[in-house]
Amino acid sequence: MRIAVNTIFLQKDQLEGYGYFVQEVCRRWVLQHPEHEFIFLFDREYDPSFIFSDNVKALVVKPKARHALSFKWWYDVKLPMVLRSVKAEVVLQPYGFCSSSSRVPQLLVVHDLAFIHHPQFIPKHHLWYYKLFTGSFIRTAKRVATVSAFSKQDIIQHYKTATGKIDVVYSAAKTVFQPIHSFEKTQLVKDRFADGREYFLFVGGIHPRKNLFTLLKAFSKFKKWQRSNMKLLVAGRLAWQYDDILKKLKTYKYREDVVMLDYVEEDTLAEIMASAYALVFPSYFEGFGVPLLEAMQSGVPVISSNTSSLPEIAGDAALFADPEDNEALSQHMIRLYKDEGLRNLLIAKGFERAVHFSWDQTADLLWQSLMATARA
Repeated sequence: MRIAVNTIFLQKDQLEGYGYFVQEVCRRWVLQHPEHEFIFLFDREYDPSFIFSDNVKALVVKPKARHALSFKWWYDVKLPMVLRSVKAEVVLQPYGFCSSSSRVPQLLVVHDLAFIHHPQFIPKHHLWYYKLFTGSFIRTAKRVATVSAFSKQDIIQHYKTATGKIDVVYSAAKTVFQPIHSFEKTQLVKDRFADGREYFLFVGGIHPRKNLFTLLKAFSKFKKWQRSNMKLLVAGRLAWQYDDILKKLKTYKYREDVVMLDYVEEDTLAEIMASAYALVFPSYFEGFGVPLLEAMQSGVPVISSNTSSLPEIAGDAALFADPEDNEALSQHMIRLYKDEGLRNLLIAKGFERAVHFSWDQTADLLWQSLMATARA
């Protein structure tokens, strides 16, 4: 079978949620299914490291698809031409968009419907595109996959045409996220990034939906009540509408204890995660919530918001709070700081929870969905 994969988010040193998902799934697919031919479709020059096997052919389909008008041209004009020319028999569309004009069966991955629940956090030109076309994408796709039971029910609630053709494939954390059992090594990480101190960690793009304002308020209360020298590390690129956060930090009372790390290489991020005192993740909305699993795999306790898919993913292995309630977040931080037994219990439960998710499972489930798409 000739399988086309939309790989426009496979970009060297810029892999985030979508990119990681495609990389981990497709790396497994091409190695596990050498009998099939895979065509990876990029919209710009690609790094050869993404060509995972000899049964992969890469094509660059221009122009770059990064704004509404280019989306429409790329997906509905250029992509169908390429799919016909390579005689593709099925297509994976992993970013929530698909072609409205191609006759090749498409498997559409919709990670979440954040644009419906929190439109204020979406760039206007993207929001317009999502609102106008998501329904038609779901109708057009032969099958739809998503990454949590929460997202499945959310999609069905808003788009009835998804009923009966939507699969849950979950997501996962990469295996590089593991505990560090050497005190000396974790101390070196703390020395490098936190002046040798313990630290709470936030992982994710600097973006209003990630709710850093509430985290800063909670951290202020923690510092005021505990008089601790702990720091807060923020690991994530400046994504969108980050000016307010940077402005807030200039006058923030504990600004010397907040470390903005920007984008961090994967191996380094894994060390930072495994050396953290706890992960605090107060996001307003997530289709899955990969940082929770990254922390649990690393032996790090989790404080999470109680919204969207996050309780489903974390189960009983986290402390939960309303994302608007900075008081509750700060109280959880204080509880972990004062109660080593609770912290150890959450670490143990986190290990137990994390084994339920893996990229092997994700790849297998999505492959089943792809085969059903090809048969449809």
